[in-house]
Amino acid sequence: MPRPWRGDTRMSRALAVLLGAGAGCLVGMQAPINSRLGKSVGGVQAATFSFLVGSAALVAISFILRGGLGSLGSIGKVPWWALVGGLLGAVYVFVALEAVRTLGASGLTAVVITGQLVISVVIDRFGLLGVARSPITLQRVVGLVLLAAGVALVVRK
Repeated sequence: MPRPWRGDTRMSRALAVLLGAGAGCLVGMQAPINSRLGKSVGGVQAATFSFLVGSAALVAISFILRGGLGSLGSIGKVPWWALVGGLLGAVYVFVALEAVRTLGASGLTAVVITGQLVISVVIDRFGLLGVARSPITLQRVVGLVLLAAGVALVVRK
């Protein structure tokens, strides 16, 4: 049985969907949790603490599943844009923990997923960030329109 966390071995589509849905549940919980922390310590401080805990977890996982951090020696060989993921995550965490107070967990999740899907369609269309090109089809446009309608319904008071 292939181990989905090893090198270039790919996991099954069903497992990827299941794990992706589970990760989505965790993301849906993240903003309210961080927002509660932010009420006590401040927004930037809560985001910082969140990243510290997450970094510690990733270091531990790295040693358990991949044998450590030795491959970080190759970090200088990647394109510059491959180094900004943590910055993007930090912006997301901070914005989410502040915006969840206004939008609620469902509203925040709806607008975040919409933003993710819109930029993902653009990335796919132009083959950006190392992703293979994929056309914008009528089905994708309809999906985006339906998602926007869903967001309007979810964030509406």
